Amino acid sequence: MDEQYDVVVMGTGLTECILSGLLSIEGKKVLHMDRNDYYGGESASLNLTQLFKKFRDGEAPTAALGKDRDYNVDLIPKFMMANGELVKILTHTDVTRYLEFKQIAGSYVIRDGTVAKVPATEMEAVRSPLMGLFEKRRAKKFFEFVQNYKAEDPSTHQGMDINITPMDSVYKFFGLEAGTIDFIGHALALHLEDSYINRPAKETFDRITLYMSSMARWGKSPYLYPLYGLGELPQGFARLSAIYGGTYMLDKKVDEIVYENGKVVGVRSGDEVAKCSQVICDPSYAPEKVHKTDRVIRAICLLRGPIPNTDGVDSFQLIIPQNQVKRKNDIYIAGVSASHNVCEKNHYLAIVSTVVETANPQEEIQPGLALLGPIVDKFVQVVDICEPIEDGKKDQVFISKSYDATSHFETVCDDVKDLYKRITGNDLVLKQRQTQEEEQKEMADH
Repeated sequence: MDEQYDVVVMGTGLTECILSGLLSIEGKKVLHMDRNDYYGGESASLNLTQLFKKFRDGEAPTAALGKDRDYNVDLIPKFMMANGELVKILTHTDVTRYLEFKQIAGSYVIRDGTVAKVPATEMEAVRSPLMGLFEKRRAKKFFEFVQNYKAEDPSTHQGMDINITPMDSVYKFFGLEAGTIDFIGHALALHLEDSYINRPAKETFDRITLYMSSMARWGKSPYLYPLYGLGELPQGFARLSAIYGGTYMLDKKVDEIVYENGKVVGVRSGDEVAKCSQVICDPSYAPEKVHKTDRVIRAICLLRGPIPNTDGVDSFQLIIPQNQVKRKNDIYIAGVSASHNVCEKNHYLAIVSTVVETANPQEEIQPGLALLGPIVDKFVQVVDICEPIEDGKKDQVFISKSYDATSHFETVCDDVKDLYKRITGNDLVLKQRQTQEEEQKEMADH
């Protein structure tokens, strides 16, 4: 470890691993450390022993739950949008070669206390109980407007400039009902709360377009999920970094970030110091340099069967829009099962989460827990959502944001791009990495 590196990365969360992979490809000498004995940090997938160690103070898992190795339990509930930024990063870096994906079977939303499927086809939309006949006609006109809107063609604007016109005015123009607005804003645009309606409509149009284009790629739902859990994603990028010379040290405590004249010069672990000119880390490695923006509660629930009213699907996303439960933030449930190699056969995993609004967070997720049916076991954590106070340019210590309450990885990718620009001074332009076949051919030719 007592060597000179270009960059020392602390924490093996997804954000940190993507950055160490990208910087290694560019020829930077990278040392990547983690205090845990597993990859993933806050975005890890844990086996039973690790799960009980984290949540139950090392208590042994009950034998009835099955084998340790059959479990890969995510700490955060996020899915990948099929047409989103993370898929683009995975494809361009060819990290997809290390991973296998499965589609999430369905997306659901609560409307007036009932679980309803988010329509995936025109036929499903016609049959959907989410809207009455006349409201379906109004909604159809709204979606046609979103689909046909072209900034450069005023004939598609119907008198509205979405860069200026607030979303609320667009909804009113089409005469949409409150329940339909809830559905569009929260189940399609995936806003967590309602402040978006006062902002220009373009943000929501872009989100709806991402949802629709992701849905169009595979049908059924817009989400993808890696077999063996989300922890496979940071591991895939760690492998990429290692191929390009990155050094990894797990189970390595960090004692101090070392500075000289206000700039970082190294990282100390025990008596060893890794010298470097830049540091990248998650908020837990530099608590004095971040501030808390929110708190999120996440309840990991182990179930014996699919949750009621979801047609027995093996995976799902279920959104309870905030207005439906008189809250400021949505409650979100992500569900996967043994078919994703994350738990033992005939078991299901559901994570219920929301932004904390009161002094009793457990009470806040009750509407979500009530939808799951019998719960075999439950692991609850309340975590702080933190952001760096400064941009890192002064002392060259670049800190990622915590994983927020959103249901997908788009904000993580925004953070990756933002950090990359601050670290390198350049915009992140993804260059297509050679495929395995091309690499093997090149090696054979040499």
